Amino acid sequence: MTKEKVILAYSGGLDTSCILKWLLQKDYDVICYIANIGQDEDFEQARKKALDIGASKVVIEDVEESFVKDYVWPAVQAGLVYESRYLLGTSLARPCISVGLVKCAKENHAKYISHGATGKGNDQVRFELSCYSLCPEIEIIAPWRMEEFTSRFQGRQDLMRYAGEHGIPVVATLKAPWSMDANLMHISYESGVLENPANEPPKDLFLMTKDLKDAPEKPTSLTDGACVFEISFGRRNTVYGWL
Repeated sequence: MTKEKVILAYSGGLDTSCILKWLLQKDYDVICYIANIGQDEDFEQARKKALDIGASKVVIEDVEESFVKDYVWPAVQAGLVYESRYLLGTSLARPCISVGLVKCAKENHAKYISHGATGKGNDQVRFELSCYSLCPEIEIIAPWRMEEFTSRFQGRQDLMRYAGEHGIPVVATLKAPWSMDANLMHISYESGVLENPANEPPKDLFLMTKDLKDAPEKPTSLTDGACVFEISFGRRNTVYGWL
């Protein structure tokens, strides 16, 4: 009997690697889709990891240009800021990735799309509504909303134990269990010690920026021998009321 195909939004991290193995144990034919949105990632290593776990195929697509042109720049042009401080770095990438997921599902005649978004956040909505709008007949497998999955995995420590049992290499450790989301626009973290806002972020988290204590005392000016650049939107869009 032919197995049902699932397109998994795969990052190579703890959650989606464990979900990949779990879907395989549920007897699905899993195709992993990885979107290059500018994250600092060894994509070939992620491909090898997915294939070693058991994925039948890995599709890696460079969508950086589309991400900037169709999502990042329009957000900048509109002055898009959530609750006066959040620049929607994670949010903007989700519909962009969803376009690739649906395209991959159609090309591979897959009935299902799966993702690793939690059942208590907004990412699940961003992924699923984007996919449904592009392909209403697609079906979503969201493990973090399935009792069969959540009763087995209460959190990241359970996932790490599961990964160890099945020989899945992961970056996260019990001492540093946070997860990371990155693209060319931003980087963010969650879980572990970060769940308590009283804790200072560990220095290991500063990959795109620096801890203020390690930053230069003197600011750098773009006119001090540095590269001077110009931003052109190409259309007469309003930015904070200026044309």
